[in-house]
Order: sequence, then C-alpha cells, then structure tokens
Amino acid sequence: MIRLNNNAELEEMMDIWYEGSVTAHGFVDAKYWASQRNDMKLKYFPLAENYIIRNETEIIGFVSMVDNYLAALFVNALYQGMGYGKELLDYVKDQYDFIQLKVYKKNFRAADFYLRNSFVVKKELLDENTKEEEYLMEWYKH
Repeated sequence: MIRLNNNAELEEMMDIWYEGSVTAHGFVDAKYWASQRNDMKLKYFPLAENYIIRNETEIIGFVSMVDNYLAALFVNALYQGMGYGKELLDYVKDQYDFIQLKVYKKNFRAADFYLRNSFVVKKELLDENTKEEEYLMEWYKH
C-alpha cells in the first residue's frame, strides 16, 4: 500500500536515499552524497510530497514529488527488481497529467527504467554540483 509519509519515517527514507544514491551513482564521489544529507532532511524532503510503500516492518521505497517534478524515487536495495519502483511511479502517474525529472546519463538502469515507462528525453543538461551530464525527461498522460 502506498501512502503519504509522516515525519516519523524520515530517517528510514534518508537511509534509503543515501544508500541508493551512493550505489546508483558510483561515478559521483560518495562524499558528495554525505554532504547532501542535511539538505535532504531539512530542505528537500519537507518541500516535497513523499509517498512511501512499506511492508509490516520497514519502508520498501518512496517517491518524492514537488509539484509536477519527480524529485526522487528510491527502493531499498533488498527489494529492487521486484516491481516496487514501477508501482510507485504508476501511483504518481495516476495523480498527475505531466511529470518531469532529471536523471544522470551514467545511471543507465534508472534512465532505462524511465524510458520503459513512457518518459522521453527532452534535453541533455549538466548538473552544476557534480559536473555530470543528465537527462531532463518528461511524461504526459495520454
């Protein structure tokens, strides 16, 4: 079941975000992700609508939306490849007519995931913080 998170679950979300960021973005120094933890917790998560999917004991994954911008979609490594990411993505696609996101070009798995789920690349950009190339992707409800 997917639901809006409550602040009591923020630490679990932070752990999934950090571990997922370091794992999926091996091309970015892990120190960068560590330096972003405080901003994620105090700025970015509070700014977003964060939807979680969980089992009886833990959060399996979450998706964070800021207006029509998909700011984050992360699944605990133990549950990846089981369809939870798609379930979270489909959940927000049901709520929005248009979604935009950015994904690193070198994050092949994530870029392919979004392409398989009807997102299209609109632009290639450079992330000023990491100096890594990224795609600006969009999806429109038909």
